[in-house]
Amino acid sequence: MKNYTLYLIRHGITEGNLKGQYIGLTDLPLCDEGYYAIDRYARDRLYPPVQKVYSSPLKRCLETADIIYPDRYVKQIDNIAECDFGEFEGKTQAELEELPEYTEWIKGGYEAKAPGGETFGEFTLRCLDGLEEIFKDMMKDQVTKAAVITHGGVIMNLCAGYGLPKGKPADFAIEQGQCIQINLSTFLWQKGPVFEIVGRIV
Repeated sequence: MKNYTLYLIRHGITEGNLKGQYIGLTDLPLCDEGYYAIDRYARDRLYPPVQKVYSSPLKRCLETADIIYPDRYVKQIDNIAECDFGEFEGKTQAELEELPEYTEWIKGGYEAKAPGGETFGEFTLRCLDGLEEIFKDMMKDQVTKAAVITHGGVIMNLCAGYGLPKGKPADFAIEQGQCIQINLSTFLWQKGPVFEIVGRIV
């Protein structure tokens, strides 16, 4: 049975990350610190070679992909963009913590959502659709090793929802520029859908 390896890489740092803001669909580029950190990791050859690169359509991911894999075509996958935080976009925890709707939102749950945003359930299913699109594309093009440049929330939700061994979202929280390797097979995907979490490599 053929296995498919994916490296889930979180994009580099943005100004919003440095300020502790909720940055979902807000299309921020990398800040200087983010650019140089990813460039340093790439120069140190911390990221594995791949046959194809997939990316969220947001600037911070596309810029990260260009730094790490400058010689690879990048296919944009809309469904692996970060969660839509609605009215909480661009706000910090300190700015929101007195709001009752924020208190309810951070409790989590399938139906929890920021006002004007998407529920965690909607977000998780959207991410799954994105991974399914990537997996089908890999099989079609006979790609067995690929990188996915995406967001912390996407990685946490995919690994917690569909990864083995099981864990909570917080178990799969990674810093900007870090990477989690997963392995997919048609057997496990059709059975679950689930995939194997190999571990962190950066």
